[in-house]
Amino acid sequence: MTTTAVAAAWHGPDLGFRLTEVPLPSLAAGEVLVSTRTATLCGSDLHTIAGDRDVELPTVLGHEMVGDVVGTGGAVTAEGGERLEPGMRVTWTVGASCGSCPRCARGFPQKCASLRKYGHARMDPPWRLSGGLASHCHLLAGTGVVVVPDGLADEVAAPANCATATVVCAVRRLDVRAGETVVVTGCGMLGLTAVAYLRSLGVTDVVASDVDPARRALAARLGADAVTPDALSERVLDGTGGEGAAAAVDLSGHNSAIAAALELLAIGGRLGLVGSVFPTPALDLVPETVVRRLLTILGVHNYAATDLVEAVRFLDTSADQGMFREFVSGPFGLDRLDEAVRHATGHRPPRVSVTPNRAGEPDAIR
Repeated sequence: MTTTAVAAAWHGPDLGFRLTEVPLPSLAAGEVLVSTRTATLCGSDLHTIAGDRDVELPTVLGHEMVGDVVGTGGAVTAEGGERLEPGMRVTWTVGASCGSCPRCARGFPQKCASLRKYGHARMDPPWRLSGGLASHCHLLAGTGVVVVPDGLADEVAAPANCATATVVCAVRRLDVRAGETVVVTGCGMLGLTAVAYLRSLGVTDVVASDVDPARRALAARLGADAVTPDALSERVLDGTGGEGAAAAVDLSGHNSAIAAALELLAIGGRLGLVGSVFPTPALDLVPETVVRRLLTILGVHNYAATDLVEAVRFLDTSADQGMFREFVSGPFGLDRLDEAVRHATGHRPPRVSVTPNRAGEPDAIR
């Protein structure tokens, strides 16, 4: 049995990635060691690589991943009640939480007072293997682990623990119901996932908006009425007899899209802000408008373990599983990460996959 792992340690924009041999950890109670099958590059990873997002260095990037259980620290139970055993294919929450602090007790484990996030931590012992861009990942106690169904492809399952689960959380907190008109602004991976998930819940009138025609085309294939930002207002007001949308979710993070979505809400409408995870100028907001129109504005960042369970269920049962597979380019091996990043930033597919335990297949890249 191997005693070491290989990690692509990120040393910052000047030094880049360096393949580093790391000793495998000794597992404490409740911990799990996973052999990483597939990781996908999230937008936040690309922001870090571009130097637009600060992290402690060196680090192992990547928080969207799926892998096989290698060992556990005692008996460890998955969110579905299964006892984890070697060979089980799993995904896991983006962070490990204590479960007992006031934030966890209020239902926000993603904001735990002692939260440890995968793909965001400095490579300090004993937690050197904290991200997806490595042959192994060390799961801490307090991590929500979900067994991946046999029929779900690795590249479809990997984004579940970021993009898909975050969308599930947003829709849950917005209390979206079938029969409502829902606006989705921004049609990257999260926006496309939102369209598909809303449609699976019986929301027949999903109006999606993006400046990119290719992304609008993907949203349309998933069942949205996809329009340009300039056409959004007319489409929503015409489609609702002037009432406006019952709910909107912004995945773009751009103030212009947020302002447009807010303006289009019906009386009692709900707006979920998901994409605003980078610094932007302040947004003009008239409190009187919020009061008189009975509006609700929610911030959504990450999710709870139950949202990941639902995310995996949705992906496993979705009729759009083939399309989700198309969204992922690659795979690239750890030795080709620079190429993977260039592909992600140049071609802008919704996701790019990395297979840490094999070299990758250049002919499979889309």
